[in-house]
Amino acid sequence: MTIRTRKLIGAVALLLLAFAWSMMGMVLAQFPLIANSGWMQAVYYVVVGMGWVLPAMPIVSWMLRPDAERQQG
Repeated sequence: MTIRTRKLIGAVALLLLAFAWSMMGMVLAQFPLIANSGWMQAVYYVVVGMGWVLPAMPIVSWMLRPDAERQQG
């Protein structure tokens, strides 16, 4: 698979990840424990806002992997 194809697939995967992560974050933010406390909301949104980076890192590293034919030649 060429790097261009991996970048296309990876870009779509990152968009889907960001969409799903934000939807999940909004649903969980409505739980009473979080919704009723300003401090819990602040901590929650910081953690969830930064949390999507961990699942995105393997996608980005896969996208940027060099082509197999370029490694041999």
